[in-house]
Amino acid sequence: MTNAKSQKAPRSAGTGDIRTVSFVSLGCPKNLVDSEKMLGLLAQDGLLPVSHDPSSSGDPTDAVVINTCGFLEASKDESLSVIHDAIRRKEAGEVKRVIVAGCLVQRHRAKMLEWAPGIDAMIGVFDRDHIVHAVRGAAPERNVLTADGSPKYWIAANALQAAKDRGMKTAGLTVNGKDGKGIGYFEDDSARLRLTPRHYAYLRISEGCNQNCAFCTIPSIRGKMRSKPIDRIIAEARELLEDGAFELNLIGQDTTSYGDDIGFSGGLPAMLRAVNDAVERLSPQGWVRLMYAYPSTFSDAMIDAIASLPRIVKYIDIPLQHASNNMLRAMRRRVTAEHQRELILKLRERIPGMAVRTTFISGFPGESEDDHEQLMAFVDEMGFDAMGVFEYSPEDHTPAGTMEADPALRVPAEVKTRRRAELMELQQGIAFEQAAFVASHFDEKRPAETGHRFDVLIDKPMASEGRPTAGVGAGGRLYKGRAYFQAPDIDSVIYVQSRSPLAPGELVRCVIVAADGYDLIATPVVDVEKRVTLNVMR
Repeated sequence: MTNAKSQKAPRSAGTGDIRTVSFVSLGCPKNLVDSEKMLGLLAQDGLLPVSHDPSSSGDPTDAVVINTCGFLEASKDESLSVIHDAIRRKEAGEVKRVIVAGCLVQRHRAKMLEWAPGIDAMIGVFDRDHIVHAVRGAAPERNVLTADGSPKYWIAANALQAAKDRGMKTAGLTVNGKDGKGIGYFEDDSARLRLTPRHYAYLRISEGCNQNCAFCTIPSIRGKMRSKPIDRIIAEARELLEDGAFELNLIGQDTTSYGDDIGFSGGLPAMLRAVNDAVERLSPQGWVRLMYAYPSTFSDAMIDAIASLPRIVKYIDIPLQHASNNMLRAMRRRVTAEHQRELILKLRERIPGMAVRTTFISGFPGESEDDHEQLMAFVDEMGFDAMGVFEYSPEDHTPAGTMEADPALRVPAEVKTRRRAELMELQQGIAFEQAAFVASHFDEKRPAETGHRFDVLIDKPMASEGRPTAGVGAGGRLYKGRAYFQAPDIDSVIYVQSRSPLAPGELVRCVIVAADGYDLIATPVVDVEKRVTLNVMR
């Protein structure tokens, strides 16, 4: 039997009546910021953002925008799958236009129409400000990609060209590297329509990267590093805080190199102080979290800044990628295993309670069993608070991609998978042990006097009620939250069992009462204190 949807007449390709747009944002938080900026521009132009739900039977969406990730082969496949789904919806008459943006477009612009010929318009990573033209179908300012005038595209080759197109000063932009003579970031991330919950946001401090790791495509997609001027960062921080954000997550491709390209005095430590002060003025209890640090540029001054600034949470996301000197050299990481070890130990020694998240690559070309065992030993010694492992994925036009083509260097797929599993099993044991240790300090017989206490930021209520917890009470509503050592979306969580209603964005002092694998279970301190009563003599 034919599906009823397939019998709909195709919706008009005309653009004058496009009033609604749905947005799919794929990939990393940097991509999410781009999506939020484009959504803000569309909303300012009067377009109504609606939920992207292909299974919904409600009113159809006029236009679908997919902001793609093109970092790895797997992310390319995911992006194309979403694009093809949107094109099928257009062919079924449910959507008028399909617009594709982001890293996949920037990296593979010559192949996009071959892979997905139903695309109506494309936007590169440097051309977010053209999103309204792409969605509404306005005439492009550049030549069309095909002879028949469709689809339209806006894809600057690099940041330098994009800045020139907008009449901006370009001397030094993306060409001088880390010499302090660049002019920095030219895009504007203000006035975004945020896709994160109201209480946390991502604040981009730079774009692009100068590190040129052997496996990475980011410099070829996003260009060389461009630090955002400090006044722009503070203005955006204020805007996000005034919009209700409690937690600001600082992001970039290489946050520890902030300011090197533009000669900003004081670099990352000075920027952290400025953001810390802005948060203290507007959100005195607010959190600032530093993500995507790079080990070779992590200085003592940066450690001192994190240690001394009250609004900078004692957490660092620092992808290390490997712990064998052979692999670190092959990856072009500009750091040794011993330097990485000393850095992690120094961070923990000088910053009490410091939480360290990292990521590693398994199966990089040329990785031997000895290299893998060195990494295993390093993970076991360091006892990271959180860790991710990726199997190496060969990417075109990278030095490692050429290495992967050499049979003598290529690590078989089954070996990559086995090594990754061994690393994750090791980390699981470490994480479970750490969580159980934290929970073990709670004594149900002395609930008001025992247990580790943390401020927990509530993210959302859970659908179910909590089971009764010994020593605490008969149960209560469950909420998902995070402490300072847990970043949104990527780390473990804390499940809070509360007798009283809690709201997303609320900061609640809690005591840890149990562990559940990676996650912790807590109850508000006020609930514990309510149970401590004195006998009344009558």
